[in-house]
Amino acid sequence: MAAPKYLRLRREAWGFIVGSALFIVGAVPGYLQALGSTVDNATFFIGSVFFTVAAYIQLNLSGRRPPRAATNRPDRFDWWAAAIQFAGTLFFNLSTAAALTASLGGASRTGWRPDAYGSVCFLVAGILAVVATTGRDALWDPKARTWRSTWLNLLGSVAFGVAAIGAFPVAATGQELMAGWATGGTIVGGVCFLAAAALARPGPARLA
Repeated sequence: MAAPKYLRLRREAWGFIVGSALFIVGAVPGYLQALGSTVDNATFFIGSVFFTVAAYIQLNLSGRRPPRAATNRPDRFDWWAAAIQFAGTLFFNLSTAAALTASLGGASRTGWRPDAYGSVCFLVAGILAVVATTGRDALWDPKARTWRSTWLNLLGSVAFGVAAIGAFPVAATGQELMAGWATGGTIVGGVCFLAAAALARPGPARLA
């Protein structure tokens, strides 16, 4: 028997909260220096698993199959946002697993940073989610918790995109293009995702 929708929404929110917190911790330079690349990359990998579980719950709540032509516009955009975000988390699973494997083999001494594929998926999903939200509510509604959460998710996706650009390796040296962007973008993105999930988390009043 499936858990009530309220509980699934809580699990979704907590999955994103824990995953975001781990990404923030993993991106802190002192964490990498203190514990080494293996622990740092393991932190990112575990965080990506929490992201994927949360994204799967979100997709499941949106509907397991693509919406039909008769589905209203906000619901269609909601489903595609959830599906593309779930795909993005899978890309992060792969890239964080690759980084962890490399560090276990002694081939990498750097921490993971958002990859291009996952970041593009997150950005597209964020835009679609904003379109879905504005299809139901006003473009600017400070009193709406869902509205704020959606925009924070989009901002976090932009920050992850900045991190992916900053982490792009320079062919001549193999170093990150802009290490500060890679670190800062990952932390800012994680903070935005954490705040968005906290805002979206159903409160006790919804138990009824």
